[in-house]
This record gives sequence, structure tokens and C-alpha cells, in this order.
Amino acid sequence: MDTVLWQTLAGTRGGPNRARILAALAERPRNANKLADEMDLAYNTVRYHLDVLEDNGVVTSSDAEYGTVYLPSERTRNHWDTVEQIVSQVDD
Repeated sequence: MDTVLWQTLAGTRGGPNRARILAALAERPRNANKLADEMDLAYNTVRYHLDVLEDNGVVTSSDAEYGTVYLPSERTRNHWDTVEQIVSQVDD
């Protein structure tokens, strides 16, 4: 999982936004619209990053058709020290 986190959050151009999204979701689960508003990002950008995070098992989502809520996966929470290390480096 550490490799997946590094690649997803730091290994690509979109990594810093994904790291910010993941940190926000760790504070409180949210839907894509709320994240877009709070992070001053386009809704489609947030949706793209959430899809990447979900495809890599970093976040999970509710089964709702509308207003799907996202939160960090259990695997991600078990490796949260790695997430914090990545976020601190991405923020620099």
C-alpha cells in the first residue's frame, strides 16, 4: 500500500491535489460537490481525482447514485503515517 500511496499522491502531476483531497476526507467524509466548493477546484477535476483515488483503493465511497460520500479506505487509514509523510513533502 505504501507504493500505491506514493505513486498516487506524489508520483504524478495531480498528486498534490489528490493529497489535499485525501487530507480533507480524513477530517470529514464529503461528496465531490462539497470538496470542489471547499477546495476551490472544478467539480470535474475533483471527480477525476476521486476516481483515481478510488480505483487505487485509497478512498471508498457510499453506494448512493447522487451525492456519493467519500472517505479514506481502511487500508489507507492503516498506513496513515505514510500519507502524512507524503502530504508534508507535497506541501513544501
